[in-house]
Amino acid sequence: MTGAEMPKYRSHKTVWALKIAAIERRRLKPDEEDDGAVLVTPEDPGYARFWVDREYVRKHDPQPGGYYVVYADGYKSWSPGQAFEEGYTRL
Repeated sequence: MTGAEMPKYRSHKTVWALKIAAIERRRLKPDEEDDGAVLVTPEDPGYARFWVDREYVRKHDPQPGGYYVVYADGYKSWSPGQAFEEGYTRL
C-alpha cells in the first residue's frame, strides 16, 4: 500500500435483517456428531428462532448483538451490531 487513504463508499442497499439475541449450539447425545449448525434467537419479538448451517457459521461466525442479514439476491451474511446500525436505518 502506498499510504494513501482507500476510497470511501456509502451503502444504498435495502436488506432484510434481524438482530441476534442469542445463539445456541445443538444439544447432542453422547454418540451424536456435531453438525456445526446453530440456533439463532432474534431480538425482535414475533420472529421464530431459526437454524443456520455449519457453512454459514464457519464463514460468518455470528454473535449475539450482531445482525443476520439477507440481501436481495438471497445471499446471507452477518454484520456486527454497531457497523450495521451506523449503515442502515429501519424502514
